[in-house]
Amino acid sequence: MSDKIPVGILGATGAVGQNYIYLLQDHPWFEVTYVAASPRSAGKRYRDVVESRWLLGANIPEGVKNLVIEDANDPSKAAGKCRFVFSALELDSKDEIKALENAYATLGIPVVSNASAHRWTDNVPMLIPEINADHVAVIDAQKKAHGWDKGFVAVKPNCSLQSYMTPIWALMQAGYEVKRMFVTTLQAVSGAGYPGVPSLDMIDNVVPYIGGEEEKSEKEPLKIFGSVKDGKIVNAAGPLVAAHCNRVPVINGHTACVSLEFGEKKPSLAEVERIWTEFRGLPQELGLPFAPKQPIIVRHEANRPQPRRDRDEDKGMAVSVGRLRECPLFDIRFVGLSHNTVRGAAGGGILNAELLKAQGYLA
Repeated sequence: MSDKIPVGILGATGAVGQNYIYLLQDHPWFEVTYVAASPRSAGKRYRDVVESRWLLGANIPEGVKNLVIEDANDPSKAAGKCRFVFSALELDSKDEIKALENAYATLGIPVVSNASAHRWTDNVPMLIPEINADHVAVIDAQKKAHGWDKGFVAVKPNCSLQSYMTPIWALMQAGYEVKRMFVTTLQAVSGAGYPGVPSLDMIDNVVPYIGGEEEKSEKEPLKIFGSVKDGKIVNAAGPLVAAHCNRVPVINGHTACVSLEFGEKKPSLAEVERIWTEFRGLPQELGLPFAPKQPIIVRHEANRPQPRRDRDEDKGMAVSVGRLRECPLFDIRFVGLSHNTVRGAAGGGILNAELLKAQGYLA
């Protein structure tokens, strides 16, 4: 019998759910033992539902393909079959997702979520483990507020933020105040899920609008950079963020063009590169299985990073940065890139779960 922690996937037939199943197949700590999706898929074998639309270019993992799908709307089905669940739920409203994730937590099943429903719940941590691992402390207050024993909810942020937040945090940690930032994201079509954006909208085209994306890009950093106080996460006062978010004809890999304005203390370009190259966070210190060994990889070529060439760096979990130079409007500018369906989605959720286990919340 396996000594790995049994885990469940909610929304297991969708694009993010499939990614979880693919990435977890050889995980040293976790094993998928439970899959749940919509009522129309419930009662069927996993392979019979997804075989014709499996997105990963590899076979469905042997340990999962014969699992019988349960109804994700019935949390009681998961009791005794998994220790915690990864949530990739897609329902009609955020309120429905929030209520359902809370229902799992009420039954003592922790929820590590990719959904956006709980991102603004003030006692739910929104984690990028290299940045705000200390925010897991708010879980104790969350559990107390709900009267939960073992259950809780933790979430990850919007996928596009992964391509630039860690480099910015590294500079802040080194003592450089970031007052304002201007970011333009070039986001891959896989970020829209499956089947995603219609082909006639994307081929030979760029779509300069992604619903709700600019608001997320401008507000979520403030919670991530915030602090835990009196059982809640208090948002940081800055930096002030202005974002333009575009959908581009790339399959995987979100790119961000970023300009930063610092406070009175301004780093040289050489200092910025040194800070990025030397930066390590708690996941690297703990040696978490999905943590990239070097979370920020600096490219010196004039035309890098590029999605096709750089998105898969270190299991798809590293952030690649390049084109570091002075900015005539602010102080510095650079280009960041991360793999949106790995670091920005399932891989980021797995790293969150590893952090929670290491901190004793999934014991």
